[in-house]
Amino acid sequence: MTTHTGRLYGVGVGPGDPELITLKAARLIGQADVVAYHCGPHSRSVARTIATGLIPATAIEEPLVYPVTTGTTDHPGGYAGAMADFYEESANRLVAHLEQGRTVVVLAEGDPLFYGSYMYMHDRLAHRFPTEVVPGVSSIGAASAAVPTPLVRQTDILSVLPGTLPEPELARRLADCHGAVIIKLGRTFGRVRSALAAAGRLGDAVYVERASSADQRVLPAKDVAPDTVPYMSIVLVPGDTAGDAARYDKPRPTPAGPAVTSGELLVVGLGPAGDEWTTPEVRLALAEVDHIVGYAPYVDRVPQRAGLRRHASGNTVELDRARHALELALAGERVAVVSGGDAGVFGMAAAVFEAADDERYADVPVRVLPGMTAVQAVAARAGAPLGGDFAVISLSDRLKPQELIARRLTAVAQADLVLAVYNPASRSRTTQVAEAKRLLLDYRPADTVVVVGRDVGRPSESLEVTTLGGLDPDRVDMRCMLIVGASNTSVSTSGRVWTRRSSPA
Repeated sequence: MTTHTGRLYGVGVGPGDPELITLKAARLIGQADVVAYHCGPHSRSVARTIATGLIPATAIEEPLVYPVTTGTTDHPGGYAGAMADFYEESANRLVAHLEQGRTVVVLAEGDPLFYGSYMYMHDRLAHRFPTEVVPGVSSIGAASAAVPTPLVRQTDILSVLPGTLPEPELARRLADCHGAVIIKLGRTFGRVRSALAAAGRLGDAVYVERASSADQRVLPAKDVAPDTVPYMSIVLVPGDTAGDAARYDKPRPTPAGPAVTSGELLVVGLGPAGDEWTTPEVRLALAEVDHIVGYAPYVDRVPQRAGLRRHASGNTVELDRARHALELALAGERVAVVSGGDAGVFGMAAAVFEAADDERYADVPVRVLPGMTAVQAVAARAGAPLGGDFAVISLSDRLKPQELIARRLTAVAQADLVLAVYNPASRSRTTQVAEAKRLLLDYRPADTVVVVGRDVGRPSESLEVTTLGGLDPDRVDMRCMLIVGASNTSVSTSGRVWTRRSSPA
């Protein structure tokens, strides 16, 4: 009886051509006691076919046959549950051999750890048995060689995107990257083609089917019929085709909606959350501009379309972002700077006007399109807490000192105004809500109504009505907005918060 444990190998056999198998992979396959490979219920294993001439006659073969490949199953856990059970059962079959001291080679088409089924065996077995992974030529390398064209150069970024992504998300990512590779095609190709068109990349995309194999096909992606695409196919979008200024110098069709003037800079508010809170005026403008500039999460909210270029940046570079947009407009481009909520309320409009106060940009027209504010959204969910006079304050001390924030909070509290609080907390600011509560309690009774709105307009939305004394600062984070009532703010029997338009003398 064998007392030692066997060794597990995840071996990449390349994308199709047996001559692309590495010398190490060939040696290990030829020495294997057990050769395992994944395959569909009604199809041969591509990896097994590639390695046919290398598998010794003495080897035990373990075909690991998928129970389902289309996502439709009667399994109580659905497709994910069926596949999880399958991978567990497959791993147990390999364990039986490994515990007998046998050398087990699991064949993987392409590279074992690149979107392959071997990785699920690795997850379950690598911590239990000696394991080695032998890399293989990936489908990306083979497809790129088949075109042949460079995918990316120098500091270009290559994005590998599954065709199973939702179409708007795929279009956005295609527009934001330099070079791209789209895998997992088959039945997804229709959506992939639409996303390529929306991103303005369809004309540059190349379709490669069964790269490096005898029946390889290479075609422009725009010429491929969706119903002819197998799963073993890939789309390449070379980085040399991205961001080429010449492609945007072509004459543009006259827009159907209200014109956005060439060389004009728009500053727009997208509203606090979902598309339904973006105004029709803003949607029309975004459909006409050539460039979107903004903080990355807001840029992500703008649907991608052909001809649109996106310029996303971080949260602390407002003036740099504004100057970038002004430079684009100065060059004659149609540009929109986007903000969440309303661009004029703690948004990008002020930064744009500050940057535009430079003689260099004197001839750049700037137009601000309003959006629904976050405070309006939270107030509407709560009822009518802004029915009377109110003030709006941001607790962020990034652009103003904490002492000034304290003085303004004191003035609002003394004036008995409803108070809307933006930016109450962040990862680095964890004490300001508690400090604001302490200061307000010096002038407001503990039973003053407080509304805490979190992620209003998003699926994770929540709304809490509490009091100033009962407010828990630890439950307030960067996704929250606070509305602190005045003496004429009440809560109805139905739980709705409202403020009388009249105030006591």
